[in-house]
Amino acid sequence: MTEATDLAESAGDRDPRVGLRAVAALRRLLERLEAIQVRSARNQGWSWQEIAAELGVSRQAVHKKYGRQ
Repeated sequence: MTEATDLAESAGDRDPRVGLRAVAALRRLLERLEAIQVRSARNQGWSWQEIAAELGVSRQAVHKKYGRQ
């Protein structure tokens, strides 16, 4: 998890350019991790409702985002 730790540290940098780039990279990393975990949950038989509850979003939102993958 060095990448995530380094990015989290950089997100607090006093230079806004460094901080904003780190925030953008963290956002991309988070999206990849979420997709991996949603795919894993679906492969294990989880319903869209169960996944949505864990993510704190609606069933429709998670299905719309990942339902066609």
